Amino acid sequence: MSSDVRFTDFKSDKQPTWCPGCGDFGTMNGMMKALAETGNDPDNTFVVAGIGCSGKIGTYMHSYALHGVHGRALPVGQGVKMARPDIEVMVAGGDGDGYSIGAGHFVHAVRRNVDMTYVVMDNRIYGLTKGQASPTSRSDFETSTTPEGPKQPPVNPLALALASGASFIAQSFSSDALRHQEIVQEAIEHDGFGFVNVFSPCVTFNDVDTYDYFRDNLVDLQEDEDHDPNDYEAAKEVILDSDKEYQGVMYKDENSVPYHEKHGVTEDMSEIPEGAPEDAMDLVREFY
Repeated sequence: MSSDVRFTDFKSDKQPTWCPGCGDFGTMNGMMKALAETGNDPDNTFVVAGIGCSGKIGTYMHSYALHGVHGRALPVGQGVKMARPDIEVMVAGGDGDGYSIGAGHFVHAVRRNVDMTYVVMDNRIYGLTKGQASPTSRSDFETSTTPEGPKQPPVNPLALALASGASFIAQSFSSDALRHQEIVQEAIEHDGFGFVNVFSPCVTFNDVDTYDYFRDNLVDLQEDEDHDPNDYEAAKEVILDSDKEYQGVMYKDENSVPYHEKHGVTEDMSEIPEGAPEDAMDLVREFY
């Protein structure tokens, strides 16, 4: 780690092809600034991305990166962290990638409490496939494939995380640059699975959940509500409150013990020694 790293060191030479005004620009900038502020550098950072508009983020950030399979970014990130517990692992995805096809992996990544950060760009729509309702879309959100709305309640990812035993749950807004950076930074510094759901507006296909909507309705838990993130019951109350849009750290377990410490995974396992492990062939013969 280095104290001389600037956030621009995390910028690659590839120009983003997101739509002008896409919320993912602000989300990515906050991620890079948070990584730099926590003393990380591109040589010790691994970014894993899923499928969707958010999946391009590994190309636009200068670090080790892998563009994974739809909904499977979290298993890859966990594998990287288990093999190399010494590096910073950040997984990026979208609401479709993370809360639909990837929902099962999300639940188990949360409960394992692997020491990594998961940033979800939640625009409440499928943007890359041109505007279908996503798991977090409103029940009356009209699209070409749901002209009368999905008629299903949206997934509450914060509640899903809490029910799965999360040790850090937060929410930010990509346009609120400083607060977004601060929240992602706190997730990185957390000992365990740091989950941040980011309101990242889609300016092309979602004309409901817009920048203006969030600016008018967002309530900051730390600046406006004096919320205590260490209070589980208080966290549950705000997470289940569907009448307000919250920003800030909802819940943080100060006694969190990350997976690798709990299970003694402390050494570099990326180097595989030659030959089969001792007694491995005996085990194979026993079953075959």
